[in-house]
Amino acid sequence: MNSATIKKLFPFFNAGASTHPKPIYVDNAATTHKPQSVLDSIINFYTHQNANIHRGLYDLGEGATVLYEQARQKVAQFIHAKKNEEIIFTSGTTHGINFVAQTWGKQHIKKGDIILLSQAEHHANLLPWQQLAHETGAILDFITVDPVTYMFVDPLEKLSSRVKLVAITHESNVIGSIWQSESYLADFIAQAHQCGAHVLLDSAQRVSHQSINVQKLNADFLVFSGHKMYGPTGIGVLYIKEALHSHIPPYQKGGGMVHAVSYHHATWAPAPHKFEAGTPPIASAIGLGAAIDFLQPHLTVPDLALHEQNLTTLLIHYLNQNDTITILGQAHHNAHDQHLVSFSVNNVHAHDLASFLGTQGIAVRAGHLCAQPLINTLGLESVTRISFGIYNTIDDVVALCTAIDTGITLLQRLKS
Repeated sequence: MNSATIKKLFPFFNAGASTHPKPIYVDNAATTHKPQSVLDSIINFYTHQNANIHRGLYDLGEGATVLYEQARQKVAQFIHAKKNEEIIFTSGTTHGINFVAQTWGKQHIKKGDIILLSQAEHHANLLPWQQLAHETGAILDFITVDPVTYMFVDPLEKLSSRVKLVAITHESNVIGSIWQSESYLADFIAQAHQCGAHVLLDSAQRVSHQSINVQKLNADFLVFSGHKMYGPTGIGVLYIKEALHSHIPPYQKGGGMVHAVSYHHATWAPAPHKFEAGTPPIASAIGLGAAIDFLQPHLTVPDLALHEQNLTTLLIHYLNQNDTITILGQAHHNAHDQHLVSFSVNNVHAHDLASFLGTQGIAVRAGHLCAQPLINTLGLESVTRISFGIYNTIDDVVALCTAIDTGITLLQRLKS
């Protein structure tokens, strides 16, 4: 895979070609830049095809509906869903998780039931379940993260007949791959089902790096965001297994999701429409479809995963030259496909280092990464995170590591 050639497909990097320093963007776990093909799909819709969907009996409206439903079909094929109707468009991962918590969760989680999470959850997959537990009297339990291997510790031992929902990350936004393998995850989901639990997977950090087969995993719910996979903001996906559709009420009410309405009663349209009230983000859905067209060829062969692992290995090699740097789970990174590295520096706050790198045109993430309980569990207050994407190059890593060394030397000198 020629990442330098791929980078030219992204206007952001071309626009900064004459600037100095040239931008180095390694905060892809937060959001990704957009290829020209995605931007073109959105501009073309607004320029030539803009209309509301599932309403107008004119060519423009019918054409917009076709484009929107084609995007749904692309998503279904992308994650290997059984039916297009299992794909619900949301505003993002956070929306999808709250959707499940406030609909299926409120109907099925009772006092004394256990909601099983992990210590590695993003706040988006923790706070909705905290709220539901407070409202229902349910109990939160957590699969622990081994502080040496950075893998889950005996997740099967946490399963019991009291566990009604497992809501768990597919990949951590702090430490990356956290399951031994996809087959191990599928086995865990199968065991959860045998105990009577339903399973929600947060795949926000997985979707742009490795292919997903939701039928093989057999998750009941799966969520991700478009903007983390080279698509637009404001669009996300909630997969709901077809067998659950009749057991879940609408999350919101409004136009486009009803079968019939009187002044005192309403009946709902079938899924997915009963779950998509109001005018949806049509252009963003079309842009997501274009992002899938761009990304999917790189996921069907191991070139993207191998490329990102090579960048990660090179980064770790450089960071290891500085004995004031502590990498979170280095042995773990060396053993599994990775696309991100989080680390701390002795006597240097992560925000200070990130600010210095920002002055050099380098975008990284610093802080607790919306995973404060995990960071605190690991005995830290903040970390610096570097996360790679399809357009990052070896030159990016070399320049990044040079800047990190310079920044650490400067900041440590200022504190001495």
